[in-house]
Amino acid sequence: MKTTEEIFDQYQDQDVTAFHLENDNGVRATVLSQGGIIRELSVPTANGQQNLLLEYPHTADYYANPFYVNMMIGPVAGRIKDAQFEVNGKVTSLTPNENGNELHSGAHGFHSVQWEGYTETSDDKATLTLHHKFEDQEGGFPAMTVDVTYTLTNTNTFTVHFAAETTVATTFNPTYHTYFNLNGAESIRDHDLQINGTRHLAVDSEKIPTGDFIENADTPFDFATTTRLGDAIDGMQDTNEKGFDDIYEVRPTGDTHDVVTVSDPANNRAVTLQSKRNGLIVFTANSFTPDMALTVGHGKPYMGIALEAQNLSDATRFENFGDVTLFPGETKYYEIGYHVTF
Repeated sequence: MKTTEEIFDQYQDQDVTAFHLENDNGVRATVLSQGGIIRELSVPTANGQQNLLLEYPHTADYYANPFYVNMMIGPVAGRIKDAQFEVNGKVTSLTPNENGNELHSGAHGFHSVQWEGYTETSDDKATLTLHHKFEDQEGGFPAMTVDVTYTLTNTNTFTVHFAAETTVATTFNPTYHTYFNLNGAESIRDHDLQINGTRHLAVDSEKIPTGDFIENADTPFDFATTTRLGDAIDGMQDTNEKGFDDIYEVRPTGDTHDVVTVSDPANNRAVTLQSKRNGLIVFTANSFTPDMALTVGHGKPYMGIALEAQNLSDATRFENFGDVTLFPGETKYYEIGYHVTF
């Protein structure tokens, strides 16, 4: 196991540090101090490392488009209706950034800041911890202290562990906006997907949950068994998205709490996301644009698939969506695991 760090580049006149973790099997992860961007989750091949994530050559490139590529999202992932939420009878107003609603915690979210970091190693794991204290009312959220710990083990599992404390009752539902492309091809249509869930959320015209659930069976949304993504995308061509940008209800399975597996059958590569929470966003990059200068080429639809493990979106409005509240005097923990096979 080993860890290294280096100056990656500069962003807004600040040095951006790249923290590298590597296990004894040659699996590597790289996290940037700016935005906690996961730039790399790679496996060894006969021709060198294959990054299983989309990536950009420069930090600024990640911020030149609205797609949050591999960024840390928080305090709250997804959309919040009318940019406000209620906890214990108190309404908190946020700064709207999409049609009067609030998306991915707005301009001052976890993705926007420079994090402090340090690494550690032991015989069986390599670890990075990022820390940041958010001041009161950045974007409308109360002050919050956040530690995010990344661990890579020799079981080829890369785990992200969130821990947060607050000064005022609030909501906390972070995620990672990781985009997978397991072979570096121009499209993930030949990838397979399997989701441990049978329903997704109904949303209104602004993609805000209505509180209703829709059964996936016998529709293109059904990934209960392993399904080729291209076939499912073909079934979505009569929708506005012409692909997926949807909130799945998931039921974590097994001791590792598996929720979804994306795989490349041609190369026997796969990543399984592990989470104890009940939500998963699936976005097939339907609206990627040519001005995106990714390392695999210019942006185009279906170049990657974003899989975002979290609680069901806008949960404070619906009792059956789960508890995402955070109160003073407690620490709330969430974890997302990425188990790699190759």
